[in-house]
Amino acid sequence: MTKPILVTSAAGGRQGKTGRHVSEMLLARGLPVRAFVHKIDERSDQLRTLGAEIMQGDFLDIRAVERAARYASAIYFAYPVQDGLLDATAAMALAAREAGISRLVNLVMLQSSPEAPTPRMRQNYLSEQVFEWAGIGAVHLRATIFYENVAALVRQSLPAQGAVRLPWGGENTVLPLIAGADVARVAAGVLAGPEVEAGTAYPLIGATLSLKEIIATFARVLGRDVRYMEISDEEWRRDAAARNYNPHAIEHLSSLWRAIRGAAIDPKDPRYAVTGAIEKIGGAAPKTFEAFVRELQGELSAPGSAR
Repeated sequence: MTKPILVTSAAGGRQGKTGRHVSEMLLARGLPVRAFVHKIDERSDQLRTLGAEIMQGDFLDIRAVERAARYASAIYFAYPVQDGLLDATAAMALAAREAGISRLVNLVMLQSSPEAPTPRMRQNYLSEQVFEWAGIGAVHLRATIFYENVAALVRQSLPAQGAVRLPWGGENTVLPLIAGADVARVAAGVLAGPEVEAGTAYPLIGATLSLKEIIATFARVLGRDVRYMEISDEEWRRDAAARNYNPHAIEHLSSLWRAIRGAAIDPKDPRYAVTGAIEKIGGAAPKTFEAFVRELQGELSAPGSAR
């Protein structure tokens, strides 16, 4: 019997839902999937219907992680933006080594270094080192800001107010972006494809757009005037706390907004070019931001859609 691929965060979370996408993509290829989920609900039931083996557990429960990794052939590791990343990394590294894993795909953020501008990014760097020390064939996907995160941010004010309220600076601020599904396609390609050298890191950027272009895209797709309202970091932090963002995510995103404002990214800078690996490994050109917004047109048009 073919060993399953263990996919963590398989039910889909608040960010790009990459674990969900990876599970569905691997199942569509006819590969066995063991979906590691935090709780059993309609999302896990849907994965079970698609053919996934469902295993409930917590990233921080070493025994649950060991059970999930046992007899697996490979692992997709995607930890949510919340406290506990390094504990979860250590638990998974140990479980993967004990299980004889030789391929682990680790989702981190675009900037992963000791000098990265947010605490989460610096933790990502340490997570990479732990997985490499474990000798389990770690490959790192360094993804930039998800389209899905942009949609979640603007959904709070755009439908009702026709405004994007964020602390992103002037209209010439540039952001590198990517669709969660494109990250997942690369992950599935690495997990199911030919051997990749351990320690390989793929930066993943699907589009590099100015704030002016982002606002214009919303206006064009929604067929309405859309304006940008600059708010302070403190006001954004208060709004995020009111919407039940956890403190770890608030600190990470607040630091990220400051870094983006100060970075003065040049969209022609080759460091922010669209990543060829998305099409080469994932099998298709990256989704455009406009295509993504069109998929969410109904949600972003209805005044009652904020959540």
